[in-house]
Amino acid sequence: MQDGRVVPRVKNLAPAAVQVTTEQLLREAQERQDAGFCAPKQRVEDFEELREYRNRKRKEYEEHIGLSRSDLKEWQAYASWEASQGEFERSRSVYERALEVDPHCVSLWLSYTEMELNGRNVQHARNLFDRAVTLLPRVEQLWYKYVYLEELLENVAGARQVFERWMKWEPEDKAWQAYTKMEERYGEHDRASRIFERWIAVRPEPRIWVKWAKFEEGRSKIDAAREVFKTALEFFGDDIEQIEKAQAVFIAFAKMETRQKEYESAREIYKFALDRVPRDKSSSLYFSYTNFEKQHGTRSTLECTVLAQRRVQYEDDLAHDGQNYDAWLDYVRHEDATMSLKEAGADDAEMGGAIGRVRDVYERAVSHVPPSDAKRHWRRYIYLWLYYALFEEICAKDYERARQVYRTALTVVPHKNFTFAKLWLAFAYFEVRQMDLLAARKVLGGAIGMCPKEKLFKGYIKLEEQLREFDRERSLYEKYIQYDPANSSAWIEYAQLEASLGDHSRTRAIYELALGQPHLSKPENLWKAYIDSEIEQGERVRARTLYERLTGLSGDVKVWSSFAKFESASIPLPANQSSKEGNGEEDKEGMETVKGDMNAARQVFHRGLKYMKEKGLQTERYALLKAGERFEQEHGTTNDLAKVAAMMPIVSRVDVVRDEATQVSDMLFLDDVQKKNPASHEFLQMARMWNESQPNEHVSHENTTPGLREPSENAS
Repeated sequence: MQDGRVVPRVKNLAPAAVQVTTEQLLREAQERQDAGFCAPKQRVEDFEELREYRNRKRKEYEEHIGLSRSDLKEWQAYASWEASQGEFERSRSVYERALEVDPHCVSLWLSYTEMELNGRNVQHARNLFDRAVTLLPRVEQLWYKYVYLEELLENVAGARQVFERWMKWEPEDKAWQAYTKMEERYGEHDRASRIFERWIAVRPEPRIWVKWAKFEEGRSKIDAAREVFKTALEFFGDDIEQIEKAQAVFIAFAKMETRQKEYESAREIYKFALDRVPRDKSSSLYFSYTNFEKQHGTRSTLECTVLAQRRVQYEDDLAHDGQNYDAWLDYVRHEDATMSLKEAGADDAEMGGAIGRVRDVYERAVSHVPPSDAKRHWRRYIYLWLYYALFEEICAKDYERARQVYRTALTVVPHKNFTFAKLWLAFAYFEVRQMDLLAARKVLGGAIGMCPKEKLFKGYIKLEEQLREFDRERSLYEKYIQYDPANSSAWIEYAQLEASLGDHSRTRAIYELALGQPHLSKPENLWKAYIDSEIEQGERVRARTLYERLTGLSGDVKVWSSFAKFESASIPLPANQSSKEGNGEEDKEGMETVKGDMNAARQVFHRGLKYMKEKGLQTERYALLKAGERFEQEHGTTNDLAKVAAMMPIVSRVDVVRDEATQVSDMLFLDDVQKKNPASHEFLQMARMWNESQPNEHVSHENTTPGLREPSENAS
């Protein structure tokens, strides 16, 4: 309770289920209005009442105007009411009084003229329009209304006179276009043409020229249309900024010639325009030309047009990123393709221009040197120089310029940080093609002296090999192994060179010298090449000696397996050599071969197993046993195979480590168990006999109980 009043308590503060808007309330008030409560309609019975009504309304309007003199809506309402009462003189008086308040109000002038036209006072309306356009010459609506009035009254001369007054103010293009359309409607085409000429003098823009030419074409004055286009092109001249604007004129001119089936003229116009408009600004021109060639050109002309359009796209892309070497490479390939299309029917001048354009692109491309000394930034850039030199050599046939390109490229590359062997080799082979071997050797010699590299050595050696300069090749190999004595492939290639020349003593000396190096990359390849070389020469004893040396250095399973395979294999002897061991025989082709010794191979396997056993290498021992098993399956008898099987491990304990998900296997060999515990050996033999008598069943690796089975090959 406040001040003795009871404040009602709101029980529910939630929004109502049905929301009522203000618009709905107003609409319902309008719809549900009772006719009995409407304001009564006033009826005037005689002139006295009419006079009283008019005086009362005038008094009200005058009071409103007196209170808000600057409110022109009140003036317009007052004048409109007087006009509705047929009091045109009073209405004019009100409008004139309003114009004294604001003579620049366009809506007031329009309302004033509309009142006169509704009252069919045409001359008054003319006078009003004349006053309005004199006072407001930049208001286009007043001029349009004025012209429309004169044309509606079929006073063409008056409308033309109004237009002439209007054109003196140099209005917008719509006004000029309206003037020409009016002359066209009444068949005054010559007058319209003169209007276009005046229009061009006021606003010489490309679209106005095009409109004028289309107008002349529309009235079948093709020569006049051509003259308009030619005048337009002369007006724009050769200025770059003006030529860019004239693209629309060129395109419209060519399209007009196409419509007249003058295809050659249209093509010449397009070519003329493309030669003058900058490439980066002529995308629309190329698009139009491409469409023209698709419809009316040949395949060659269409391809040339498409390539020219792509040239513009490349220029746009490279203008934003000059270091995009892939785009430069595509650009030069594109220019090469353009030149190849012109080779068929081009004269010397055209071919010279095409070659000049390609050179220009190459020069611009190679001028964008990578900003950093990181080699990854130079990998794509160097191909620009290589392709440039090849272009000069193959396409331009300018060999001296190609040589200069190679020399410039070599001066650009920072050889103290890195070099590119392909660049040196390309330069050298270029000199070879020019029959200048001395220059080629100087290039490669300078490369090796400045920045020695494996690819440079190999490339130089290959060149001398092709030239059959074996002494030079030997010298290069010596420098090669001095540069990188740990490179096994260099030693192998050097030795193979001597072997191919038949100097086997030098071959062995090279191999022995290589094996004496303290740090070799992939020494196994060197040993294999040395042994294979001796085998090829039929030197079985020397090869066996090398295997003995290798097994002493490395007891790897592959070495023992290869040694055993060597002992069991039959080796063909050279034609000038006979077997020193007395076990040679002739094959079907009459070539003497040294027959393999299976017992010697088995002795190698036994020696290898003994070595593995002494070193405690169970996994390697098992792998060698498997290799021996495969050997006996191929060359041995059943008893030999049984001997190997008896040496196989029979027990494998598998530990499953759940966290690391790995398996660890322990293998037990019978001879090891017999040496340590004879009783266990007898038990395991009985277990083996029982296991062999049982059917072969799969034993899961997940069983934690040790199984009496042979482990798989990958048990380790």
